[in-house]
Amino acid sequence: MQKELTIKKDYSKVGEQISHQTAAEFIMNYGKTYATDIRWFCMGKDILMEILNQPGCAGMRFYNGINEKGQKTLVYVGMDKEGNDIIERTAIKENGDIVMEAGVVADRNGGGLSTSIWDLIFGK
Repeated sequence: MQKELTIKKDYSKVGEQISHQTAAEFIMNYGKTYATDIRWFCMGKDILMEILNQPGCAGMRFYNGINEKGQKTLVYVGMDKEGNDIIERTAIKENGDIVMEAGVVADRNGGGLSTSIWDLIFGK
């Protein structure tokens, strides 16, 4: 019987640093293609760390969404080392009981069309 070698992706290593010039080009290309679309989203450190600090969290996934006001938004969800969304997590209550509870999911990020630092640095 032949055995197959399975290579697992290390989700904690997904992503890479890029140069400011490359970032500016990506942003400008988006602005040219989608001139009236939201240009950026932001999320505070506290909620990001709450997601990343969940047991077994190896990274984060960002889903496109539409909020209750009909506006584009991003929904942030923790991701385990297998690439699965953390929708439930094990928790220990004060009395010592082990229970399953909902994983941390975030939204309510700011977003806008305003001029960014990239516009000021690299021109529009």
